[in-house]
Amino acid sequence: MKQLLSQKLSPQQIQFIKLLQIPTAELETRIKEELEVNPALEEGDENEEEQEHDDDDDSDEDFDDPDSEFDNDDNTLDEDFDERSEEQPEVELPKDDIAEAPDNQDLDLSDYLNDDEIAGYKMQGDGPGDAEDDREMPLADTGSTLIDSLFDQLGFADLNEKQLAIGRQLLGSIDGDGYIRRDLSAIANDLAFAQNIEATPPEIERVLHIIQAFDPAGIGARDLRECLLLQLERRPVDDTVEAAERILSECYDEFTKKHYPRIQQRLDLEDDELKEAIALILKLNPKPGGSGPTGLGKVQYIIPDFILSNDNGQFNLTLNSRNAPDLRVAPAYTEMFQAYDKASKKDRKMKEAVTFVKQKLDAARWFIDAIRQRQQTLLRTMDAIVRYQREFFLEGDESKLRPMILKDIAQEISMDISTVSRVANSKSVQTEFGIYPLKYFFSEGIATDSGEDASSREVKHILKEIIEGESKGKPLSDDKLEKMLNARGYNIARRTVAKYREQLNIPVARLRKEL
Repeated sequence: MKQLLSQKLSPQQIQFIKLLQIPTAELETRIKEELEVNPALEEGDENEEEQEHDDDDDSDEDFDDPDSEFDNDDNTLDEDFDERSEEQPEVELPKDDIAEAPDNQDLDLSDYLNDDEIAGYKMQGDGPGDAEDDREMPLADTGSTLIDSLFDQLGFADLNEKQLAIGRQLLGSIDGDGYIRRDLSAIANDLAFAQNIEATPPEIERVLHIIQAFDPAGIGARDLRECLLLQLERRPVDDTVEAAERILSECYDEFTKKHYPRIQQRLDLEDDELKEAIALILKLNPKPGGSGPTGLGKVQYIIPDFILSNDNGQFNLTLNSRNAPDLRVAPAYTEMFQAYDKASKKDRKMKEAVTFVKQKLDAARWFIDAIRQRQQTLLRTMDAIVRYQREFFLEGDESKLRPMILKDIAQEISMDISTVSRVANSKSVQTEFGIYPLKYFFSEGIATDSGEDASSREVKHILKEIIEGESKGKPLSDDKLEKMLNARGYNIARRTVAKYREQLNIPVARLRKEL
């Protein structure tokens, strides 16, 4: 016989965790979902509810728009955390000895009671799973996409019905970079099975060449070389363009490996001719899917969760006003419950109705409380980050970042590391120096000769500066970079230099060489 100690989270705790990790952009959607599901929850300040009770019942006064709080940029949350509004009074269920009155048919909530169970208080996506743990930064988007523009251009092309169907299939095969990487025979199979259209690869290729003439230049290419050649074909022909086309057509492998002497010898080019041709190729767009009016994806912008301002060294931290919605329990539901409790005739349907109302009231209170806890936790965590990285927020200098891990902030605010992780994940802050994801401020420490740890971001910043200042004709190897960093007092190994270089998307020395 074994004794096991286990811990289970309550529905309220699970709901708080789910709300904590979602960013501002998703919070608005989540609140709208809850308002639709729970009629006992409504937008509005709880103080308004108190005023409603104080006012005369016959008053026809208009109320403020509950959405106005969302549009008020000056709205701050400090008072929301210092002062807690009064809790709604707990309402007890009627006793089990309710006298049944079958003839009482005044109240019929069968439409509500036939819905799914409410007690679980689930939302879409509340089920278990690791997908919630690693969220991407939320991006709001607007506008039409490049794929819409390509379909418009296809409509103006002089094509028959079969070619139009092939063209639509090809446009649907374009990936985010603007390439068609699928084999033409596979596209022919898709046409045959999905649309009952028999088309040979040569027929598909003829339509593909028409699409490759669309804007932007390079769209619909099957590989990088074809993409670059398609762009060169749009340029006025001169010696530089011809040399660039020859390099891509005849010496593409040497070009990708930057074996310039071999290219020069094979194509019999002068130094200036080779240099101008390479410079022209490097100006071309390797990902035409990101060009055009709005790219294949929509125009996107980040919605910051925090706003940080600096008033002569005094920081003012606020939550984005969208994080602070005014929600309250609907007074009508509370009054409805009280009316049920005072009713003289109480049958089974009446009891079921009371149970339904209580579930909705409890769910509304849980949700409001979870939103408040979320606001408090977000501000406490971000305030600790600001205090820890004060020097950076004063100057915006990356070299001022201190080594900081999740544990440091968790100890500072006396919370679990997992809570800090949920706050830092997919959240961002707007500062005077730009918008930063919270993950940006967390970095490991590197030992220095002075005995103090330096942030890995500081080391990366210095590494990037060294590489930017190197001779492009003779770029520095990782070994030389290691020695230069060691000379500056950073105790770092060559493999760490290589790791940081790769994280900065900087290629090896051979591929950084320029003419």
